[in-house]
Amino acid sequence: MAWYVSGLLMLLSILILMGIGLPIAFTFMAVSLFGAYVFMGGMFGLEQVVANASTAVSSFSLVPIPLFLLMGELFFHTGLAMRIFKSIDVLIGNMRGRLAYLSVISGTIFAMLSGSSMANTALLGGLLVPEMERQGYNRRIAIGPILGAGGLAMIIPPSALAVLLGSLAKIDIGALLIAGIVPGIVLAASYIAVIFAKIKFDPDCVPDVAPTSHSVKEKFQAIFLSLLPVSLIIMAVLGSLLGGFATPSEAAAIGAIAVFLLALSLGLVTLRVIAKSLIATVKVSAMILMIIVASSTFSQILAFSGISANVVNGTVSILDGQIAMMLGMLVVMVLLGMFMDQISMMLITIPIFIPIANTLGFDMVWFGIIMLLSLEVSLLTPPFGLALFVMLGVAPSGTTLGEIIAASLPYTACIFALIALVIVWPELATALPGLMM
Repeated sequence: MAWYVSGLLMLLSILILMGIGLPIAFTFMAVSLFGAYVFMGGMFGLEQVVANASTAVSSFSLVPIPLFLLMGELFFHTGLAMRIFKSIDVLIGNMRGRLAYLSVISGTIFAMLSGSSMANTALLGGLLVPEMERQGYNRRIAIGPILGAGGLAMIIPPSALAVLLGSLAKIDIGALLIAGIVPGIVLAASYIAVIFAKIKFDPDCVPDVAPTSHSVKEKFQAIFLSLLPVSLIIMAVLGSLLGGFATPSEAAAIGAIAVFLLALSLGLVTLRVIAKSLIATVKVSAMILMIIVASSTFSQILAFSGISANVVNGTVSILDGQIAMMLGMLVVMVLLGMFMDQISMMLITIPIFIPIANTLGFDMVWFGIIMLLSLEVSLLTPPFGLALFVMLGVAPSGTTLGEIIAASLPYTACIFALIALVIVWPELATALPGLMM
C-alpha cells in the first residue's frame, strides 16, 4: 500500500471516529492498534504497542502533569480563586471599565495557579459577564477580555498543555514552561491595551464610574491575607524553576503543597474538597496518560509505514526556508483549530511537525512556544473553538455565538501579533530559558 494511501486512510479513520463522538484517547488508540496490526506485523505489532505503552507512561518527565492539575483543582475547589478575585476587585477601586480590567488581571493570576484555560474561562465568564451586563457594559467588552484571559493558562506556567507538548515532542519541559512567562505577560498587557483603546475611542461601551468605597483595613486584608500568600506561591514555583533549584516535578510538588497549606490555614479545606480535587485530578491524568500511549504508538506507525519521512521530505522540498515552513505549519494549525480541540491537533501534527523542525534546525523551545500560541488561537476560532462554547454556556440568556465570536476578534488578533513578534524576535521566548541554563 502506498504511503499516501495509508496516511489518508488513517486520517479519515480519525476524523470519522471523532465525528461519531468517540473520545480523543480512544480514537487515537483504536487507529494506532489497527495501524500496528497492519503495518508492524500482526500480533507482533500489537505486542510492540503493549511494550511501548509501559515505556511511554513511566517517564519521570510526566510527573508534573498530575501535580500541576492537583494544584489547579485545589485552587478552584477550596475557594481560593474567589478570594483572589474579590481582593483584586478591592484594590482596583474606582476605574472606568474596572470589571473589564479585572477579568484580564484575574485571568493572568489564575493562569499562574491553575493551568486550565477552560476552568478560567468558565469561572470568569460565570462571575463577570452577568454582572457587567447588569451594570451596562457593552456585551463585546464584557465577553472579549474573558475569552482572551482564559486562554493565558495555555502558555503561562504551570501549563499542563505545555508539559504534555514537551513530553510528546521531546522538548525540555522546564525550559518550555519558563519560555512561556514573557510571551504570556506581553499577551496580557496587549489585552489591557485593547480594553484601554476601546474605552478611549468608545466611552459609551462601559458605564460611568460607580462610586465604591473600601477602607484601608479592607485593602490591607486584600493584600496581606489573599494576594501576598498567593504571590509567594507563584514566586516559589516560578522562582525555583528560574533559579534552577528545582525540576518541573519538584516545582509542581511545591505548588500543590503550598496551595493546600494556604487553603488549610484559611480554613477552606474539607474532606469533600480534597475528594473532589483528587477525583478530578485522577480523571484528567488518566486521560492524558492514555493519550500519551496512543500518541507514541501513532508516531511509530507513521514512521514505520514511511508516512512521516515522505511528508517531511516533500514538505521541505516545497516550502523553501524556515520562515516559509513556519508560516505553512501555522496555516495548518489554524485550519485544524477550526474543527478540532487542542490535544487532537497536537496528536496529529507533532509526528509530522517535530521532524520538520529538527530537519530545519529550529530552536525547539522557541518552536514549542509558537505551537502553544497557535493552540491558544484555536480556542477562539469558529466554528468549534472550545472557549467560544464555554462562554456561550455561562453567558446570560440571549447571547448568541455570533456575538461571542465578534467579541473575541481583537484578542485573537493580539495572539497572532504575538506569534509574529516571537517569530521575528525569538529572544522573547528563548531569553529566560537561556538564563536558566
